[in-house]
Amino acid sequence: MKIIRNYFSKTEIVLWSVSVLFIMTSFSVFDGESYLTLTASLIGVTSLIFNAKGNPVGQALMIVFSLLYGVISFSFAYYGEMVTYLGMTMPMALFALISWLRNPYNGNKAEVKVNSISKKEGILMGLLTIIVTVVFFFVLNHFNTANIVPSTISVTTSFVAAYLTFRRCPTFALAYAANDIVLIVLWVMASVYDSKYISVVVCFIAFFINDIYGYISWRQMKRRQTEE
Repeated sequence: MKIIRNYFSKTEIVLWSVSVLFIMTSFSVFDGESYLTLTASLIGVTSLIFNAKGNPVGQALMIVFSLLYGVISFSFAYYGEMVTYLGMTMPMALFALISWLRNPYNGNKAEVKVNSISKKEGILMGLLTIIVTVVFFFVLNHFNTANIVPSTISVTTSFVAAYLTFRRCPTFALAYAANDIVLIVLWVMASVYDSKYISVVVCFIAFFINDIYGYISWRQMKRRQTEE
């Protein structure tokens, strides 16, 4: 416990604790049965706290979360989410894990070396994003994906976030925050038909707050690494 207090700041401990409290409360009130959803939510929010520290453990947890979230998405015919997380986010999290492990800051494997991308690479990322979005739109349409427009937008934001995570760029957290907003909309739609999905909505609200904090943390981390 002392190690945890020494590693995480008071703000991070409070943020994680409040996020867990909200997730478990919403699960108890609106669901109470889908323990897979609860497990995925707790793993996901924990991964974000580690990601905010630039710790590769966050990416390892994201791989597990992606697998569980893919199963949850399948249950409501959100094939876009299922395909996105199992076919893109999970593999990209693996690549990001390898990238983060290979690029520690000053030999400290618990903190990745912050990077940035050039304008040329930004243009390349934009082109790849367009290609991925178009391809996934037709794939999702083929499988009669529920709420196809926000599902397609989710693919776009997920790809940008995954790419920037792999490249160790601070703005990856903002891209994930944008993705969280899309997912909140998607699962609000799902909760209209089944109230148990409200717990998933609460999960992504917690994710959004954590991702905003993650961006702030990475900006501070980049400033500190540059100064040192």
